[in-house]
Amino acid sequence: MRRTISNFMGKRFRKLKKIRLHHEGKSTLLWSAIVLVVLNFIILHTFESRLPFDICIAVSAVLYGVLLNFFQCPIRTFEGETEGLVVAPCDGKVVVVEETEENEYFHDRRVMVSIFMSLFNVHANWIPVDGTIKEVQHFDGNFHKAWLPKASDENEHSLVVIETPDGTEVLARQVAGAMARRIVTYPIVGEECYVDEHLGFIKFGSRVDLYLPLGTEVMVKLGQKTVGNETVVAKLKNTIPDD
Repeated sequence: MRRTISNFMGKRFRKLKKIRLHHEGKSTLLWSAIVLVVLNFIILHTFESRLPFDICIAVSAVLYGVLLNFFQCPIRTFEGETEGLVVAPCDGKVVVVEETEENEYFHDRRVMVSIFMSLFNVHANWIPVDGTIKEVQHFDGNFHKAWLPKASDENEHSLVVIETPDGTEVLARQVAGAMARRIVTYPIVGEECYVDEHLGFIKFGSRVDLYLPLGTEVMVKLGQKTVGNETVVAKLKNTIPDD
């Protein structure tokens, strides 16, 4: 299925190669630039000494650099076949690998892999598996620190369920953090989706949880860093019966 869309994806990525910043950050970057320019202008004309201005402009440059990194939109294509693979949905660090109860959609035990994104990670999210979108939901909630276990259930979050071509369902949950106040989720129920496409974006510190079937072979370890749309997180157990 992945190869049948190669022409479409080729055209799509030729167009995207010109993009270096995520469109979700355009307004934030614009207003931040205006505020920093005005602030530096005021300081320059308030103090006789140039030192406060030099300090302010240096700090402004660092802060704006962090924002530019945060809103990067890396153009990445997964190399190789994707059948049976779960690919990292984001940049970050693996903070949970465990068997747990999933009570919002499956209502049974699943293998959970959670990736935490710090302020210094790119916050674009990618589709983790090829398949069809079965469910998209958004839940309001709290804003606990994203690395805390209770954040998965109690924080504001969105879930996306993808059914792979062999009938396996994978749940990806975007979780807001203490600073995150906006979760953007792109998929629509019923549409086909593929690795290399964007799942969404979470603004300012967050995590993405994956809930996988029992028997899934997890390929990452606690503390391991992941690269979105590149790192293989797991290999799904084939659910198609042998002839």
